Amino acid sequence: MANESRPCPCGIGDRFDYEACGQEVQVEHIKAYVCKPASTDRAVIVIHDIFGWQLPNTRYMADMLAANGYIAICPDFFAGKEPWKPSDDFSKFDDWLKTRDARKINKEADAVLKYLKEQCGAKKLGVVGFCWGGVAVHHLMMTYPELKAGVSLYGLIKDSDDISNLLNPTFFIFAEKDDFIPLHQVTLLEEKLKRNCKVDYEVKIYPGQTHGFVHRKRENINPQDKPYIEEGRKDMINWLNKYI
Repeated sequence: MANESRPCPCGIGDRFDYEACGQEVQVEHIKAYVCKPASTDRAVIVIHDIFGWQLPNTRYMADMLAANGYIAICPDFFAGKEPWKPSDDFSKFDDWLKTRDARKINKEADAVLKYLKEQCGAKKLGVVGFCWGGVAVHHLMMTYPELKAGVSLYGLIKDSDDISNLLNPTFFIFAEKDDFIPLHQVTLLEEKLKRNCKVDYEVKIYPGQTHGFVHRKRENINPQDKPYIEEGRKDMINWLNKYI
């Protein structure tokens, strides 16, 4: 990476050596990865980080949700545009991001929701998202009332953001040592939610963890991280189970 002084958010971490269990499908104008349990009317949209819908780590999360009884779909919310690569020059990241706005995904969301309802028989819907996808969760949970639960994992927030107008229960997962989300922003988020939010929410900070910890395979390298990674994954599933 050409710019080492400011490392890329969602550093690729430890990429899973993982063969996914589901299949790729075409959903109107976008592709998606889908993994289904035997029979259920519960579904979760899994929104990828900057590394795109084909990252094995994210597909592992989708398969984990399917193993817990959900139809899990991970669509290409970049709609065919190239995902970020670890080898890309980070000085160009801001320009790259401008063409991939996590708050301008309604066309893709509409297609995915239609597919889940009409092709998969889904009646109870939720959404989870990682990093870029966490920002997308913020947007979707303020836009689509049919999404009955949301989990945003280390979705970047700004001091000026106000995401307290949530339509349904939303869980926010943050890392204590996240280089890209200062803790004062998390505190400000909590204050805004407490003041304005009309639905259930929770904000949780995981001690000692860094950006991307829940969908990274760090437990094999740093044993002290394993309990927090497992806790984050269980918390995500428990939140979905509670509200979907």
